[in-house]
Amino acid sequence: MCGIFGCLFPRDPERVDVDAALAALHRRGPDHASSYRGKDAILGFARLSILDLTPAGHQPMVSVDGATVLVFNGEIYNHHEIREELRARGHQFRGRSDSEVILEGYRAFGDSIVDRLDGMFAFCIFDGTKRRALLGRDRAGKKPLFYTFDGQELRFGSEPKALEASGIALRPKLSALAGLLALGYVPGPETFHEGVLEVPPAHILVLDAGAVPHVSRYWDLPSVDPSLEALDVPTAAAELRRLVTSAVERRLEADVPLGAFLSGGVDSTVIVGLLAKAKGPGVKTFSIGFAGDARYDETAFARDVAGRFGAHHTEFRIEPSSLDLLDDLVGAHDGPFGDSSAIPTSVVSRLTREHVTVALSGDGGDELFYGYQRFFAAEATEHVPVLVRDGLSLVARRLPMGASERTLQGKAVRFLTRAALPLGERLVGYMPYFAGKTDDVLRPEFRDSGSSVRRFVSRIDDADDFAAHRILANNYRSYLPGDLLVKTDRSSMHHSLEVRAPLLDKALTEYAFRLPARFHRRGTTGKWLFKKAFEDLLPSNIARRPKMGFGVPLGTWFRGPLRHALDDLFGPSAEVRRLLQPGVIDRLRAEHDAETMDHGQRLFLLLTLELWLRRKR
Repeated sequence: MCGIFGCLFPRDPERVDVDAALAALHRRGPDHASSYRGKDAILGFARLSILDLTPAGHQPMVSVDGATVLVFNGEIYNHHEIREELRARGHQFRGRSDSEVILEGYRAFGDSIVDRLDGMFAFCIFDGTKRRALLGRDRAGKKPLFYTFDGQELRFGSEPKALEASGIALRPKLSALAGLLALGYVPGPETFHEGVLEVPPAHILVLDAGAVPHVSRYWDLPSVDPSLEALDVPTAAAELRRLVTSAVERRLEADVPLGAFLSGGVDSTVIVGLLAKAKGPGVKTFSIGFAGDARYDETAFARDVAGRFGAHHTEFRIEPSSLDLLDDLVGAHDGPFGDSSAIPTSVVSRLTREHVTVALSGDGGDELFYGYQRFFAAEATEHVPVLVRDGLSLVARRLPMGASERTLQGKAVRFLTRAALPLGERLVGYMPYFAGKTDDVLRPEFRDSGSSVRRFVSRIDDADDFAAHRILANNYRSYLPGDLLVKTDRSSMHHSLEVRAPLLDKALTEYAFRLPARFHRRGTTGKWLFKKAFEDLLPSNIARRPKMGFGVPLGTWFRGPLRHALDDLFGPSAEVRRLLQPGVIDRLRAEHDAETMDHGQRLFLLLTLELWLRRKR
């Protein structure tokens, strides 16, 4: 796990500050930094040593013949199998790293090497003989890859700050505000930086000398397999268990200490249970709790699970003062970011890094196995007549949300007000930000056509698959890489911690999406087959309790101990006020203080926007 940077076909090589770029990526790779300079390519690498700690694992990695160079961030879990295939073809290896497998694999298979890779990755291979570069990103989007192209020169990096440090001035892309305020993040491949794009998940970018970048998809989610309709539950559960177990075991290879995040939910409990089976008692686990609101604290459940599996457990409790970390976190994200669970993710990553270098997480379980309440609400309303939906939505708009969206009243109002919308807009509307209201919030000069949000909506409304599959697929392609995996990557790598997500394994993902929806949910129970497959590992109190989520009690904190922070940051001279309609912030705060609405997430998003704008002054 590392940070990568590169400049391909540079206009003026002397003006490419590769050392500054690597310094900006130091937290991603604190163990070693080095660079490669050629006529057509300048490549840099900041290493977090995980596998093959010797110099044989250093990058940039040059092929034996000197013609091909690689920089790679991530882990390839099937590198042993590929290595044996390459050895049978006569390829020789100088070390044990998975990086060398990618390099030799390209020499053997060309661009199709990306199809063979199973793991999390972002890489660039520069082929000096062909004067050609291949950039690739993993299927789910676990590892980031940003780039900018000026018609000749392409620069890329693990984070936009590396591009900026290398000598490119980055300006805020205010036309992306509508997407940001609707979703809490800027939907890719756009970013909140003018001229900066990201290589989308499951895509490659090819750049030949004198040409423009060509971006293409190399993998996609499968559709539901009709032949699995007749599959019996025991057979389906056994195959699911085999795939999950294999995914965990493949992610245990490391030459450094390894542990696991443990929330006390279904996904992390299964991961820790399988980890304990593979490694024995004494597995290191880590969890986080929240002060001031028991609805957001799962530490008691995590503690019980840790005791059940004989884990060596460490936990940490977040106080409202943890918002002091926010400015640092905005810097780690290179921009505003609405998901407040980035705070506990960062704190638990810092705590975990004091004990291990690699941690397994339960990321992906909700995405693959129908774990979010909004999925049920979105699908259920598909079966309600339109006139009834219109009436429910009209009634709900007259009801107050109340002090928290986590109360029964808050959830009911939140879901029913969106009932009349088409499926795509309904899913966007369940995000706790400003979906459908950006024109009311933004000043006219900062509004745009909302094209990024419309793309999000059209992808699901134009699909002709089953509603449940459309919901899962849309979430996998949007929220997962745009929010969840960004939060995990930036928060963990900010503390030089590698996080691996077994539940986003390629074979497991493909199996989950091929399964008919009846295996994922029964009535109002999500993750039905997943829970069935691991009945022996899941205590009944874990399997049956409602999903809590990894949220932060912002509603309580912003009305109490952090109220002064809002006073300071949202004062009359606040940068964000020049982007919003007059009175928007004051209205949000008044409604929030009066407990008629829970605007905690919206205020948090605007808070990160304010902090970032101050950084860019």
